[in-house]
Amino acid sequence: MGRRAHEAGKRPRSMPNLLSLTLLGALLPGLGLIAGGRRRIGAFILTLSLGLVGLGVYVALTRRDEVLAAAVVPSRLLMTSVAIGVLGFHWIVVIVASHRSLRPATGGVGGRVVGAMFVGVLCFAIAAPAAIGVQSALAQRTLVQDVFQAQAEGKSATRPSTVNVEDPWEDKPRLNLLLLGGDDAPSREGVRTDTVIVASIDTRTGNTALISLPRNLTFMPFPKDSPLSKYYPNGFGKEGLGLEDRLEWMLTAMYQNVPDAHPGILGPSDNEGADVLKQSVGEATGLKLDYYLQVNLQGFPELVDAIGGINVNVNERVAMGGISSSHIPPSEWIEPGPDQHLDGRHALWFARGRYGADDDQRQIRQRCAIKGIVDAANPQTLVTKYKAIAKAGQHLLRTDIPQELLPALVELALKVKSGTVSNVTLDVAKLRLKYLHPDYDALRDTVETALESDPAPATPPTTPSTKTTRNPVTPPATPPGPTQNLVDACAYHPNGDQPN
Repeated sequence: MGRRAHEAGKRPRSMPNLLSLTLLGALLPGLGLIAGGRRRIGAFILTLSLGLVGLGVYVALTRRDEVLAAAVVPSRLLMTSVAIGVLGFHWIVVIVASHRSLRPATGGVGGRVVGAMFVGVLCFAIAAPAAIGVQSALAQRTLVQDVFQAQAEGKSATRPSTVNVEDPWEDKPRLNLLLLGGDDAPSREGVRTDTVIVASIDTRTGNTALISLPRNLTFMPFPKDSPLSKYYPNGFGKEGLGLEDRLEWMLTAMYQNVPDAHPGILGPSDNEGADVLKQSVGEATGLKLDYYLQVNLQGFPELVDAIGGINVNVNERVAMGGISSSHIPPSEWIEPGPDQHLDGRHALWFARGRYGADDDQRQIRQRCAIKGIVDAANPQTLVTKYKAIAKAGQHLLRTDIPQELLPALVELALKVKSGTVSNVTLDVAKLRLKYLHPDYDALRDTVETALESDPAPATPPTTPSTKTTRNPVTPPATPPGPTQNLVDACAYHPNGDQPN
């Protein structure tokens, strides 16, 4: 009776006025309650709401490190999902309570129906993004737990034994990652690593040098202190073999064949093939490889589709299928053209198409595909499509990067995105990369020179090769340096000679 008597003495609100105040109460929780006469509880909720908004702005501007850390720590992601759900629920409760306080008790049925529908729309506008936020946080938590193991839980024979959580890059001017593209298609026996790339990242600037190794390298070396050097003192290879038999002694076969021949030789490991390649590729390039990131090429299209596709410049026709050795032509082609948008299926063939192309062309396309993914992974894409991206990541990725390192890696990834990504040019003839015995000493020297010539100051990598004296002044007439910016390497400059 008290509420009805109070409302009877008030001037009735028009429907537009009622809906406007309800909307204002939804935008500024508590304001609708104040306007409806419930001043004390309304003032408390409004103050609390403004305080939470202010706290959020302050944290976003001054505590970015903590926010990034929360995005890759499973326990914090769980708390975040609960917090989003609780805040969304209470926000909806405040909207409904505000409308009930504003609505006259003697209003007609039509007005009540319109008001209820309007409140329903407002509640949906809060519930939908809250549900997406909860789902994204839980998807991220599942991704982190499935792909990344804690330092004490994962087994690796080659990764650093400890992680400096406070400052992982304190004594590490460069982080060296081994990127593997594993092809385990049903038509193949075992896993072949058709893509082997070393990403050497300057931890201060984010500038990254990519070193792509041809998959058909033979006699890949091992460090002298590795147990595998006892079995392969001259590297992983065999003399006097025909081309078909030699395929089983190439870099692409090491991931499968070395662990099969010597199971457990490096010690406990969750991925013996990756540990073998980290040792061998590290010795060949003169770099200490810290971690690996393996991509299952069969899941690659799912990731590209999840981010909405990638844009690349196609400089020559790229075959989608076909077998060069059997003279079986492909049924489809990706035609040349600038800034082409590729879905997952076409992006996979862009990166791996072999018919009518050599390894150098494939390696360039693979690096450009990586660049396309980095360019496509903008904040808007990550926010709107994160659940699909996280699901694809679970099917796609395998790594020995520990969970404890993820917060620092997220910050480093932001530097990489704003830094320069360059390609280390390998002189195939000089390094004898297509010969049975490549010149790995010269390869190490090339890598060392390339990293020393990084535009940002960087400490040279650890390498067994001997440094040579070089002229610091480059005459204008000399050829380009040992690195090439991927913006230039992936630009549109079509080749007149096209495969057919």
